[in-house]
Amino acid sequence: MNTPTDRHDAFARVLHWSMAVLILAMLFVGVAMVSSMTLRPSLLMLHRPIGIALLVLVIVRLIHRLRRRVPDLPRDLPGWQRVAAHASHIALYALMFAMPLIGWAMVSAAGNPVVLWGDVHLPPIAPHDPVFYSLLRAAHAWLARALLAVILLHLAAALYHAWVRRDGVYRTMAPVPLGPRPDEDRAVTPAEVDAP
Repeated sequence: MNTPTDRHDAFARVLHWSMAVLILAMLFVGVAMVSSMTLRPSLLMLHRPIGIALLVLVIVRLIHRLRRRVPDLPRDLPGWQRVAAHASHIALYALMFAMPLIGWAMVSAAGNPVVLWGDVHLPPIAPHDPVFYSLLRAAHAWLARALLAVILLHLAAALYHAWVRRDGVYRTMAPVPLGPRPDEDRAVTPAEVDAP
C-alpha cells in the first residue's frame, strides 16, 4: 500500500547499503583479477557467486521499489537536477542488471561452466564462441568503468544533498537518520523566540 513517508523503508535501506558494499567489492575484485594471474582463480570463485547474488538482489530491489512509494524530491530542486536524479537511477539499475548478465554470458561464450560453489553450476546463456567472448569481455570492462563513474556521481549527489543543500534527500536512505529533519533545519528568528 502506498503511504506517504519521509524515508525509504528499512528493507529498501538494507538492500541499498548491502548492494553498495557488494558492488564496490566486485569492482575491486574485478580489477585485482585483471592485475594478478596468481590470485585470479581464487578471485573468480568470489566474483561469480557475488555477481549472481547481485543480479538476484537487483531484481528484488526493483520489484520492491515498484511496489512502494518512494520519498519525493524537494519541491525547490531545480528541474535539471530532477532529470539528473532520475537518469542516474535508471543508469544504475540498467548497469546493475547488465553487469552480471554480461559476465554470465561471457563465461558461457568462453565455454566454461558458471560455477557458483561446489557442484552448483548455472546453465550457459550464450553459445561457445571466442569472438563473441572477446566482445562480451570488452563490454564487461567498459560497463564496469561506467558503473564506477555513475556510483561516483551518485555519491557526489548524496554528499551535495547532505552537506550543501541539507534538504533531507540523504536522510531518506541514510542507514540511521542523522541530524534534524529538513523542516527543523533552519534558524529560529528572534520574533519566533519571543512569540507567546
